[in-house]
Amino acid sequence: MDAFVRFTNQSQGRDRLFRATQHACMLLRYLLESKAGTEAAIVKLKSLESSVSTGRKWFRLGNVVHAIQATEQSIQVTDLVPRLCLTLANLNRVVYYICDTVLWVKSVGLTSGVNREKWQLRATRHYYYFLLLSLVRDLYEILLQMEQVLQDRAKREKSPQGSPGYNVVSEDTDYLQSFLLLFFRSLRRHPPLLLDTVKNLCDILIPLNQLGIYKSNLGVVGLGGLVSSVAGLITIVYPQLKLKTH
Repeated sequence: MDAFVRFTNQSQGRDRLFRATQHACMLLRYLLESKAGTEAAIVKLKSLESSVSTGRKWFRLGNVVHAIQATEQSIQVTDLVPRLCLTLANLNRVVYYICDTVLWVKSVGLTSGVNREKWQLRATRHYYYFLLLSLVRDLYEILLQMEQVLQDRAKREKSPQGSPGYNVVSEDTDYLQSFLLLFFRSLRRHPPLLLDTVKNLCDILIPLNQLGIYKSNLGVVGLGGLVSSVAGLITIVYPQLKLKTH
């Protein structure tokens, strides 16, 4: 099992690279659509995007095993909120990968009794639930970081060496500015949380668009997918930047 998970982890890195290429093609197509004389380039980009998408399906075949193991690990998390969010999120990810595998079986012609639209909708919904729960977990972690920033400020103000002029929030700013300042300061001190939040926010644009909850154009989806893929690649190249559970 461990050897297989290590293999799928390597496949995840390749999948992220392919995904970045796929969404870069999507973004370039959007940028070129309004320009004359770019029809040939758009056709080539569509072809490359389709080929990369097909290649990604092969890399994702074993991810259901990794998702199952992630679910087992999330049950062991000590903090109740992350444990609940991560467990439910990973269960949805398991279902998503099962649906994705069924769609792959359909695409290669191994079966004809699969309703592609139905399974695609099911996969998109579970992917959306997975990202939504992941963002709830991110929000919880951000709130913890904000609380820590406020506690650090209070300690600094009480300290004899502390500067009385230091403040996370200026008294002259309004509540919204104060909250945003605290929010971004909290993310800045925790790069893994920042990366995970950005990745999930960008990723959720895709199911939001596909489910019709929030329609976006091709450029927004492509840019979001590209940013998310780069963030994912960073966490694979630098594992210390992956958000840890506690």
